[in-house]
Amino acid sequence: MKEVTKNIIKKDAFGLMLGKPVYTNDLTPKDSLIVKILRSPHAFAKIKHIDISEAEKIEGIECILTYKDVPKNPITRAGQGYPEPSPHDWYILDEYVRYVGDEVAIVAGKNENAVTKALKKIKVEYEIFEPVLDFEKAEEHSSIIHPEKEAHSMFEIGFNAAKNIAASYEMQIGDIEEELKKCEVVVKERFYTQAQAHVAFEPHSATSYIDMHERLVIISSTQVPFHVRRIISEAFDIPIRNIRVIKPRIGGGFGGKQAVHGEPFVAAVTLKTGKPAKLIYTRQEVFESTYRRHCMRFDVTLGATKNGKLKVIDMQGLSDTGAYGEHALTTFMVAGSKTLPLYNKVNAVRFKGKVVYTNTVPAGAYRGYGAIQANFALESAMDILSQKLGMDPVELRKKNMMNEGETSPIFKIMGEGREGAEMIIKSCKLNECIEEGMKLIGWKEKYPRIKVSETKVRGVGMAIAMQGSGIANIDMASAILKLNDDGSFNLLIGATDLGTGSDTILAQMAAEILNVSTENIIVYSSDTDLTPFDTGAYASSTTYVSGHAVQLAAEKMKKLIIKEGAKKLEIPEEKADFDGEFIYEKDGNKRVSLKELATVLYYTENQKQLVADASYVGKESPPPYMAGFAEVEVDIETGKVKLINYVGVVDCGVTINPNLAKVQIEGGIVQGIGMALFEDVKYTKNGKLLTNNLMNYKIPSRMDIGNIIVKFVESYEPSGPFGAKSVGEIGIDTPPAAIANAIYNAVGVRITQLPITPEKILNAIK
Repeated sequence: MKEVTKNIIKKDAFGLMLGKPVYTNDLTPKDSLIVKILRSPHAFAKIKHIDISEAEKIEGIECILTYKDVPKNPITRAGQGYPEPSPHDWYILDEYVRYVGDEVAIVAGKNENAVTKALKKIKVEYEIFEPVLDFEKAEEHSSIIHPEKEAHSMFEIGFNAAKNIAASYEMQIGDIEEELKKCEVVVKERFYTQAQAHVAFEPHSATSYIDMHERLVIISSTQVPFHVRRIISEAFDIPIRNIRVIKPRIGGGFGGKQAVHGEPFVAAVTLKTGKPAKLIYTRQEVFESTYRRHCMRFDVTLGATKNGKLKVIDMQGLSDTGAYGEHALTTFMVAGSKTLPLYNKVNAVRFKGKVVYTNTVPAGAYRGYGAIQANFALESAMDILSQKLGMDPVELRKKNMMNEGETSPIFKIMGEGREGAEMIIKSCKLNECIEEGMKLIGWKEKYPRIKVSETKVRGVGMAIAMQGSGIANIDMASAILKLNDDGSFNLLIGATDLGTGSDTILAQMAAEILNVSTENIIVYSSDTDLTPFDTGAYASSTTYVSGHAVQLAAEKMKKLIIKEGAKKLEIPEEKADFDGEFIYEKDGNKRVSLKELATVLYYTENQKQLVADASYVGKESPPPYMAGFAEVEVDIETGKVKLINYVGVVDCGVTINPNLAKVQIEGGIVQGIGMALFEDVKYTKNGKLLTNNLMNYKIPSRMDIGNIIVKFVESYEPSGPFGAKSVGEIGIDTPPAAIANAIYNAVGVRITQLPITPEKILNAIK
């Protein structure tokens, strides 16, 4: 291959290095009104009275909006699918506030000082209710977080607001109780995973203005521009045709921008005043008033024979969605659908649970999206089972895990909101991932532990994981290729580059088909007026789903070039071919350059614009696989854990751009390490977020993560573009369980609640 599988530099790399204006705040009209939000100081309350009279008098204030001034249409902010699998329980502004940081009023003015002063002058009288802060006590709590009658779901998701239940789910194959009776070894354990903040470097940002055609234009740091357009249309009762959403360069998203956040507030100001407006979140607001990961509890029961044959997996969970139900159902379902198929030979499997409301920061999409929570529980339980059996945990997994050519009934049952089809695994190099990971970590020499000194012990641990490649039968992407008169091409895609380099890899795919240099593919992405539809950057879909659309469009374009070239050469179409530079006669001497053909097509002969378009919906979601291996050093006097090495070996099919794929895995591993050892979301007893800045919320630095080793095994996915599968999420899944298992192997204590802190280890040792 000429362009695919090559380490081509990202399309936007030099522009970013040179500090070009590419982010939302850079592109905001200079005369934009400054928008800030008055936020609730209470975890749960009702606004009895709000007085804005003094605030309105401040010079420079243009408008102040309360719940009385905006439409009251219940929506979900979650940008995922339609009909939406999240309850419609959020309003632009509401008389109820459901967490500390919830929106009370929108203030817009000509300068920041005026707006800040006005925020302090607004007087609000609240009726304060008892908040629900413990998700294990949320169901049927005396405080009902969503008492409003308008809240609803678009289809049955187990929504029951009267009991503080946002969603629920249950599936079962086989008879769990009967199969457990036959098992010789049974493991039962409870696991907790914490909330986790995204900490993207660019805070959430949005700006809006009215264009010359009286249409609302929104520029937003969003992963889902087409969903934003639809949601804004629903919230304000504006036809979609009157809204345009532009996604510029994004400074990181990780799922935190897979929703509307600031867009409704700037839109409300612009629609009220007719003036451009911008809202740039502070770091504190990002922590307190956007998204965090769903914290979850899982009760895991495993049953097996003495020789290590896994017979039963039973996982029963509880998930905390916070104040609103965004991604409630799908995140919980993915916890099952992206973990249970790993062990596909069991006789009985059950997955069930509920997602409950609490008066805390709303939970939403975050890289790993449910899978990391359940993976920590299941892969920790597998190690507990291996200890009971006296087996090497590697051998236990090899004996029971998914292999190429196999399937799982889970694929058909748990289709992320819809019934999916049976999927035969065409590419699974999980065994090779494990073998390579064992070599790189030195498993045979180091397992289970090596005593370094009287106070320090090293241990190794491992975990395996799977993800998906888009959501089968739901995610759709499209692409348009346009030939320019110099022989270059414009690639128009709705796919959203989050900084991952997807613009680059999609250009590589088009270039490979057309046999041209990637430099000749000019990419324009994510503008709802100018680019074709794409559901957005989430669910590890871009390489697989959007890549398919690009591949199909490029194949169409190649045929068009050959057809028009044959006309120019006056030969039958079947006797012509295209090598990227010339259209030529296969068995003759006639040829015409692509540049010459484009010039005559557009200026003199048989004039027409060559445009090719294609769309793609994935019929299956082939999983990438990973084996993760951790080596830790534990100080038994202090409980401190030092991560020495982390090895991630991945099967993601063909790597379109190996360097960009490696960076994705490395980034995911680091976020997984953060969840395992450092990151924690903490509240006061009244529901105020304590970890609302980077002084109090610890993410791992380069000094904390040790040596990270990433390797890809050779693999080819027949259903993927050029043999590729996804790579964006798989890297984050294994660190929590692998590190927990390594700590157990080092010092013999099992930590079942993340993050794994020195205090927890020391208490367990003592």
